[in-house]
Amino acid sequence: MLRQIAIFAENTKGAMQKVTQVLDDAEVNIISLVTNDSAEYGIVRMIVDKTDVAVDAFKRAGYLCRTDVVIGAYVEDTNGGLNKLLKALRTSNVNVDYIYTSFDRNVGKPIIILHAGSLSAVENSIRSKGFTVADM
Repeated sequence: MLRQIAIFAENTKGAMQKVTQVLDDAEVNIISLVTNDSAEYGIVRMIVDKTDVAVDAFKRAGYLCRTDVVIGAYVEDTNGGLNKLLKALRTSNVNVDYIYTSFDRNVGKPIIILHAGSLSAVENSIRSKGFTVADM
């Protein structure tokens, strides 16, 4: 399983650059990132190479920050790769809260980051269906 950072950032001009500047100053590399916005604030979710360093840097910079555990599952880089994973989850009766994608340069495959209710059950389910779970 992976540790994901979630922060709240203002939905204003230059806000994302300020977020990435915090990470740059702390010498933290972004592995995967997704944003969801609303009128005033956005949620920025990310996987980074040094989670604890990033969390400390965000808190010092005044960001509301938390960590969650998520699962990263490798899929084939072909048509239908994501669909096969989602089909496996559906047949296991798993409800996915959210997903986003990344690419693991070391493995050379897409990685699907997902959050769901019972992560250990999800992990067991996808492993039993032949998927590899990431532990970056």
